[in-house]
Amino acid sequence: MPEISSKPPLTIRLCQPRGFCAGVDRAIQIVVLALKKYGAPVYVRHEIVHNRYVVEGLQNLGAVFIEELNEIPAEHRECPVVFSAHGVPKSVPEDAQARNLFYLDATCPLVSKVHKQAMRHQRLGRHVLLIGHGGHPEVIGTMGQLPEGSVTLIETEADVAAFVPGDPEALGFVTQTTLSVEDTAGLIRALQERFPAMMAPSAESICYATTNRQEAVKETASGADLVLVVGAPNSSNSKRLVEVAERAGAKMSLLVQRASEIPWDDIAGISTLGLSAGASAPEIIVDEIIDAFRARFDVQVDLAITATETENFPVMSVLRDMKLTPSDMAFVNGTV
Repeated sequence: MPEISSKPPLTIRLCQPRGFCAGVDRAIQIVVLALKKYGAPVYVRHEIVHNRYVVEGLQNLGAVFIEELNEIPAEHRECPVVFSAHGVPKSVPEDAQARNLFYLDATCPLVSKVHKQAMRHQRLGRHVLLIGHGGHPEVIGTMGQLPEGSVTLIETEADVAAFVPGDPEALGFVTQTTLSVEDTAGLIRALQERFPAMMAPSAESICYATTNRQEAVKETASGADLVLVVGAPNSSNSKRLVEVAERAGAKMSLLVQRASEIPWDDIAGISTLGLSAGASAPEIIVDEIIDAFRARFDVQVDLAITATETENFPVMSVLRDMKLTPSDMAFVNGTV
């Protein structure tokens, strides 16, 4: 006779897609390949992606994380410095050039696309409205592509109501790539109602990975006792997944960085769990969390597939002569 488990049953609805996106994968590759080609240290301005596990892993390989270029010692000015996947203002590469630094720009190509869309609006004489979260590195980077006074940040419907343009016929908008699809649509509608002549970007600003992960969470959240999202508290796309889960019907939704943060006493009675990971969260932590639930529950994992992602962003040409070993690839893919 089959053995009867003494553990309570738990169905885990595992979101697919989840975790690393092509932009994150490319950014991590750039740091790993730079270390292989140039040796340590390689300096990285800001967290390459918003995940502590990834940052600490790169530190162990020889990466040094800084917030400003003036933190690079004079004796290390020939060492490469990598700009994070979130993008930087134009003033940062200009500062690097003034300091004679060798830099590698790991800005996600989809963030760079938003930069170009914003600059196109401005070049055509439009005042730019950037829908996003103030203080986020991506927002700072996008606003920093434009002359001072030519862009206004819109975070809420109150900002929409308060905005008074110089010329309501000469407006264009772009958005941060990692926003809630539903919230952003609401802000765009509010702006269009006030400013019917406002021009949209030539392509969707919210990136495919953000949209796909939100759709997968919606699929798993309905009827779930709990949705766990693996991600960092400073990760915009991860925080949006928590909000999406709550709106989609999950009884509870939590953001955790590691299994050690799970509040076991508060969730003892659950029977259905949705599990996802933000675009900068490695798969190894998802595995760690599933193992932690297996230790306490009789787990059945159901894969909830809502999209298949095939995007791949190549690294810059200066690094393409370097090859990643299988262990490098495991790190880049977030499986070790």
